[in-house]
Amino acid sequence: MSVAVSPLAPKSYPEMPSLRGVRMATAAAGIKYKNRTDVLMMVFDKPASVAGVFTKSKCPSAPVDFCRANLAHGVARAVVVNSGNANAFTGAKGKQATTLTAQSAAAAVGCGENEVYLASTGVIGEPLDATKFAGVLGQMHSDATGDFWKQAAEAIMTTDTYPKVATRTADIGGVKVTINGIAKGAGMIAPDMATMLSFVVTDADIAPEALQALLSAGVGPTFNSVTVDSDTSTSDTLMLFATGAAAADGQARVEKGDDARLASFREALNDLLKDLALQVVRDGEGARKMVEVTVTGAENDAAAKKIALSIANSPLVKTAVAGEDANWGRVVMAVGKSGEMADRDLLAIWFGNVRVAVNGERDPAYSEAETTAVMKLEDIAVKVDIGLGNGTATVWTCDLTKEYVAINGDYRS
Repeated sequence: MSVAVSPLAPKSYPEMPSLRGVRMATAAAGIKYKNRTDVLMMVFDKPASVAGVFTKSKCPSAPVDFCRANLAHGVARAVVVNSGNANAFTGAKGKQATTLTAQSAAAAVGCGENEVYLASTGVIGEPLDATKFAGVLGQMHSDATGDFWKQAAEAIMTTDTYPKVATRTADIGGVKVTINGIAKGAGMIAPDMATMLSFVVTDADIAPEALQALLSAGVGPTFNSVTVDSDTSTSDTLMLFATGAAAADGQARVEKGDDARLASFREALNDLLKDLALQVVRDGEGARKMVEVTVTGAENDAAAKKIALSIANSPLVKTAVAGEDANWGRVVMAVGKSGEMADRDLLAIWFGNVRVAVNGERDPAYSEAETTAVMKLEDIAVKVDIGLGNGTATVWTCDLTKEYVAINGDYRS
């Protein structure tokens, strides 16, 4: 089934610069899709520092297990990603597939299998024929080039309607560094890390320990604050690589995540992660609207986030948005069921800049016309003040449309 590009897609894509120390290639291995690329290989010609954050699912995919085991080594030379098959819930065959893929990649690049990272996305429960990789990885290693970011993003798409790319620059000790990232994700998206696949690379010289600290902190307000359908994938993988090429410009290696020289880099990385995360939400399967849910006045920040996610994940809230119906009663319902402290008579709710409820009842100045105008927008802000404390949180979601059901009703066929 061909799906039209999301109306919330970016109007243009950034020029993605080549990044020193990493090369990429794609191939069509015919894993599930015909006439399109479905394998991505990233090559680091010199060992790169690596950090990763993965799904919290108790049923993780074989590639997630493989990456977690290798992460302690801290060094990457190659990444192999395929779309069309998640290699999840595949038993002993899944482990055999990751082993064979890693062996093929290590042979192609000339590195250890513990320097290879793998990710797979697509159907759960289907054995992955890793022999399809063996024949293409050697050629991919030869063909790999630095100017290939958009094509890389396209190769890892499943139900995505557009590739997701972002780039930023930062300063470490007076030396300019670049950060590039790609992501894929449209469904089975919920904030339990990372809700999809994403690969971010910088030419900065940063040790694995510092890189991991940056990534673990950066994921909270970005990828762990987006939800399309409340379903946590088995395959979620977010990886950050540092090639160290900026050392040639005089950038001194950074060993610790709390190093003051990382201030600019941290800000740029977090901004890039948020950019990619919001691109995932804006490509939510069947999405026509993006919703920003902000909760203030909760008991604490954690409570605020739980309430915000209760609102963002409610099918009734999301279908009301799809129908452009300012049904704030559904927001009240979602606050009440969250399990966090709330006082009905202190609640205030806004759609856009229009306050629709205050002190536990409909706002006396409520205007149906003003509120309807807000609901017709592509980007809708929902704010809820709990009135109890200082806790705040913001999460992002999309509407729930008939197209979501259609896409997922025949996903395996």
